[in-house]
Amino acid sequence: MLSIDYVLLVIAGWLLTGICGLFAMRKTVFVAHVLFPMGAISGFVLAVLGLINISATPEIALLPLGLPHLPFHLRLDHLSAYFLLALGLISVGVSIFSAGYFRQGEGTPPGLLCLEYHICLAGMALLLIADDAYVFLVAWEMMSLSATLLITANHRIPEVRAAGFLYLLISHLGALALLMCFSLLQANTGNYAFGNMRLQHLDAFWGAFAFFLALFGFGAKAGLLPMHIWLPEAHPAAPSPISALLSAFVLKTGIYGVLRVTFDLLHMQIWWWGGVTLALGLASALFGVVLSAAQSDMKRLLAYSSIENIGLMFVGLGLTIIFRSYQMSGLAALSLTATLYQVLSHGAFKCLLFLGTGTVLHATGERNLGHLGGLLRFMPWTAWTLLVGALAAAGLPPLGGFVSEWLLLQSFLFSPELPNSFLNMLIPVVAAVIALVGALAGYVMVKFFGIVFLGQPREQKLHKAQDADTWEKLGLAWLVIACLALGLFPVHMMQMLEHVTHQLIGQETGLAISRQSWLVLAPVSAERSSYMPVAFVFVLSLCCLLTYLLVRKMYHGKFRRSAPWGCGFPLQNSRMQDTAEGFGQPIWQIFSPLFRIRRALPTAFDKAPRYHVTIEDPFWELLYRPLAKLHEYGGRVAGLLQQGRISVYLLYTFLTLLVLLLMVSL
Repeated sequence: MLSIDYVLLVIAGWLLTGICGLFAMRKTVFVAHVLFPMGAISGFVLAVLGLINISATPEIALLPLGLPHLPFHLRLDHLSAYFLLALGLISVGVSIFSAGYFRQGEGTPPGLLCLEYHICLAGMALLLIADDAYVFLVAWEMMSLSATLLITANHRIPEVRAAGFLYLLISHLGALALLMCFSLLQANTGNYAFGNMRLQHLDAFWGAFAFFLALFGFGAKAGLLPMHIWLPEAHPAAPSPISALLSAFVLKTGIYGVLRVTFDLLHMQIWWWGGVTLALGLASALFGVVLSAAQSDMKRLLAYSSIENIGLMFVGLGLTIIFRSYQMSGLAALSLTATLYQVLSHGAFKCLLFLGTGTVLHATGERNLGHLGGLLRFMPWTAWTLLVGALAAAGLPPLGGFVSEWLLLQSFLFSPELPNSFLNMLIPVVAAVIALVGALAGYVMVKFFGIVFLGQPREQKLHKAQDADTWEKLGLAWLVIACLALGLFPVHMMQMLEHVTHQLIGQETGLAISRQSWLVLAPVSAERSSYMPVAFVFVLSLCCLLTYLLVRKMYHGKFRRSAPWGCGFPLQNSRMQDTAEGFGQPIWQIFSPLFRIRRALPTAFDKAPRYHVTIEDPFWELLYRPLAKLHEYGGRVAGLLQQGRISVYLLYTFLTLLVLLLMVSL
């Protein structure tokens, strides 16, 4: 059997696992401890298949399914294999964690939730091996509809239903754009197979039209500005494992789609396409990290952080298009590698953060940062695993988040003079903004981890918080291992990514990687820039050991516990700790034009004074509410045409025929 046949078996296995959930609709223990682990096994097999086929010869298959004369064209190449690897790794962590998380269901009966979850996984896997527009859009709808049902698991809550509707609306607007994009790519041949599209050569105008339709359609799924509006609403509404899956991989299908269309189906890349993509990505990254710093809800904070990470991926894509358009293939391969590395590293650490947030939510019933604190002593396993995720999200070595951002900065810093003065001026500015985004991302993670786990508990009920159970611990540990592996062994990952970059742009990152030892990462040359993650860990561990020996053994050898110094004030309590709002105050002051702040201020006459701050996304007022009002106005105007009289409708038909006849005659 071919590898693509095994991928189809994994997809069938996920679907069969989901169908089994229908026969155990309310048997929570069976669904959690049998079906979800079965899904994890299928995910592990898919990850192995993806790993094997990154460097293998592409395979194709033809399935006699679907409509007459429209069979399913499938293809397993280097790009799809890499994303299958990412999907498999992430699904293992989410499925194992879900075995402990869904112990009492999440509104929707557990068996039905199991079906929706595995249909979503199967849809994404089918999407990655689709080789024609028909099966691609079928898989796209499988993913979108099942994800909508997963988001609305707690469908009895009005806000949850609204979030699900918003996600479905944005998804279908994007799907409409993709349908038009594929219609252009087939170039009036009537053949919607990707193999046919690769043979077509659109001119610059229609090529640009197809590219920006793809950018809109896939950007809506990825959460690119200004189509991001669904993301901070859907993540808090969904159960935490579903939020993890959304952020870790559903968003990445948008990245996959842009890569597939831009570098596989289109035969040209023009520099200003990359400039627009880079600008949108940079705006998304800065906007996402600023809004994330201003949040007081754990899941909304992580949702806006995902917008930031997606923005950085689109920055890498834009830079790749620019370099590719000017035949700078080596730098194009480097920036593309940085983007692909970010796909997997972000999937690992953001999945870890959302799952850990779910553990905190189950243990405390709170996701508001203002009601948490001091959980390190009650939930040590969750705290230490989330610390790894927070450090990776902050872009600190020796974790995967650092490697991807470091590679992206190398793409900017080592770019030679471009034959465009505007781009020569823009590139250093973009690099500086990316450095700012990285610093703010570290600020956000300090806020997130510090307020949740450090200090004293802000609520009495937090003293009863219990740590993750065995299944949840296994899921978190799996993702911690992934974050560490991506940080410690980047050379191996980049050597695998050579096959993907060669497929998409016909160029590898260069010989610098292969000439160096696996201990040294030198994407350009060892003389200009290098990074040794294992050596970094060794030196860091040595410093910690020397500090321990000097302080604990040689200096006094004893320790005592005492309260921290509070400037002479003896009555310390949790109200004196920095709050989420106080931590975000500098961001509010500096970046206030980027969001709307609503404050509810107490008065001197309030018996129980409360101070409440609401941070609002400005795109609601600037874009979406005006569009909603325009739609309502159009609906009212269209309603005037419905008079309920057959004579009026016949008049409309007659006038339409007259207009068409006049147009034909002219």
